[in-house]
Amino acid sequence: MTSLKAFASSDAALSALTLDDVRAAAARIGDAVVRTPMMHSQTLSNITGAQIWLKFENLQFTAAYKERGALNALLQMDPYKRERGVIAASAGNHSQGLSYHGTRLSVPVTIVMPRTTPTVKIMQTESVGGKVVLEGETFDEAYAHALKLEKELDLTFVHPFDHPHVAAGQGTVALEMLEDQPDLDCIVTPIGGGGLMSGMATVTRALKPDMDVVGVQAALYPSMHNKVNGKALACGGDTLAEGIAVKAPGAFTSWIVDALVDDILLVPENMLERAVSLLLQIEKTVVEGAGAAGLAAVLANPERFKGKTIGLVLCGGNIDTRLLANVLLRDLARQGRLARLRVTLQDRPGALFKVMREFDAHNVNIIEIYHQRIFTGLPAKGLITDIECEARDRDQLDALVSTLRERGYTVEPVELN
Repeated sequence: MTSLKAFASSDAALSALTLDDVRAAAARIGDAVVRTPMMHSQTLSNITGAQIWLKFENLQFTAAYKERGALNALLQMDPYKRERGVIAASAGNHSQGLSYHGTRLSVPVTIVMPRTTPTVKIMQTESVGGKVVLEGETFDEAYAHALKLEKELDLTFVHPFDHPHVAAGQGTVALEMLEDQPDLDCIVTPIGGGGLMSGMATVTRALKPDMDVVGVQAALYPSMHNKVNGKALACGGDTLAEGIAVKAPGAFTSWIVDALVDDILLVPENMLERAVSLLLQIEKTVVEGAGAAGLAAVLANPERFKGKTIGLVLCGGNIDTRLLANVLLRDLARQGRLARLRVTLQDRPGALFKVMREFDAHNVNIIEIYHQRIFTGLPAKGLITDIECEARDRDQLDALVSTLRERGYTVEPVELN
């Protein structure tokens, strides 16, 4: 594969990734990947004030677009190198896409993952044919070990994003989007290392030069935003969008993004959670945090996108089920449909019963009750009661809280960030 040292300028990078390269990638990968549907969302359009078109890349076999770039890279390798095998460092969608298509093509695939990788991701990669090696406590340590094994075992390293062959494969997403909906005037695309954005921007700039090309990053991981804008925002933390939680964007992809992308927006965690929840509730589709980042950006910046016809890539659907459950419950809490009310009571018979009567009168369902008598700052005859409850909407909940306060109770909702 071409050395990245060759790309020392935007002109060199742009010449290495063209519309013709993406079209060739589309012909090369053919029907070995799913041509995913592109659908209009009337409800999301009403919510955002824009016309929202969704590209369902979460319907790929491995539930992510990464298959496209991995396959395009594999198909352009020297036969000897393919026979020897490939290696990558990844704990995410790249590992599954490379393993799946490598196995299908009889190419041995080794994936190096940090020892901290969740068991489910290891099992998913192994289930599609990848050989998993656990090394290091962080991705950087796993990456360094993969490069070491590449030399020791005479394997070929397939980068998850920082190579024109990979980016060309990812750009086939945009080809399909514009074929299905040529009226798009804006694309909003998640950015981690920049492979998807590079391919998408290359296609849209060639076919529709006036297209509004917008990238999105989690606010906790503004690495590409920092690089192209000369910023030094802090980069790190626990984000729902782990698929784009990249501290160091690609060298090659950074040139492309800097040259072709109009804007990179940063979205907070609460908007990522809301987008994941809306996509499940409205479109009945499971999307991981990174896959929902485009919608999150539109939700967070309504005036920026008002009236536009927007293409969003739901780039992955590999989200842990327990995490998804937490996201959905937290979203219900933000809507006022779930709540935890902290009520201060006197520790005497009938005190809790009197509070329960108010819940009954307002038809608010009680889910859990927690008493705290010891570890409080209250007098010995006082207690704190946390009541988790379910309401029809925020107005119903607010009416209950108002009544309790009128009855002389101290009531504080336990708020989410």
